[in-house]
Amino acid sequence: MENNTSLQQQLLDAGVHFGHLKKKWNPKMLPYIFAEKKGIHIIDLNKTVECMQETAAALKQIARSGKKILFVGTKKQAKDIVTECAKRVNMPFVTERWLGGMLTNFNTVRKSVKKMQSIEKMLGDGSFDSITKKERLTLSRDKDKMEKVLGGISQLGRVPAALFIVDIGHEHIALAEAKRLGIATFGMVDTNCDPNKVDFAIPANDDATKSITVLVNYITAAIAEGLAERQAAKEDEVEEMTDDEKERRAAKLLAEAEAEGGRGAGRRGAGGGARRRTSAGSSSRGPGGARR
Repeated sequence: MENNTSLQQQLLDAGVHFGHLKKKWNPKMLPYIFAEKKGIHIIDLNKTVECMQETAAALKQIARSGKKILFVGTKKQAKDIVTECAKRVNMPFVTERWLGGMLTNFNTVRKSVKKMQSIEKMLGDGSFDSITKKERLTLSRDKDKMEKVLGGISQLGRVPAALFIVDIGHEHIALAEAKRLGIATFGMVDTNCDPNKVDFAIPANDDATKSITVLVNYITAAIAEGLAERQAAKEDEVEEMTDDEKERRAAKLLAEAEAEGGRGAGRRGAGGGARRRTSAGSSSRGPGGARR
């Protein structure tokens, strides 16, 4: 309980409870609104903490199963913090611009990523030394432009298992694509948005940098925990398997050695036979006619 209180205090200090003006509200946010003060809605931080814990538990489970979670935050206030947190847990992220079809037309986006990577590789290994300076400059600019938009998803080989979105209203295209593909959605939802549009909504101020920082860091810590547990489980598995593996490997090596020994004996036998035949052949030169 004490932990919750300190978390609530953190949220309070960061201004997570400040919603939008009353006239901008979405009535579906009513269960998460604590009060109205000077025309501004105040979010109920008890509900925020509950939702944060639910979201963190679900994302931790996804990370533990080895699946990817795509962080989405293209707002100016969210860019830096989302990039930093996603990199910390080695997850893909989109912080520049959401390209239409980034999920629904994933194969085409992958092609662009591969093109970007091949240009990068060729610029690095000197393949472009023979082209003109102007052409090289154009290619570098193209690569930089692609890097800006696609850099965060360059290691994403398939569609992610979940999306974590900062401001679901601002990222409505990303949300729509995820819904269409049945991808789990998690998001920070302010008083002017519909919380039912995401599978896991965290009622919070999605405009203040401090508020975004506290929430994204909290979620990232849960994902990091999930990844650590996955790693620990893998190591335990390896340790458990070691003895059996050793025995199997020893048996395999022994069998191989025996087979090799057998083949060697066979070769020696064959050699002896050849020698015997030669000697027989040499002796048959004399009275060979008698034998025939």
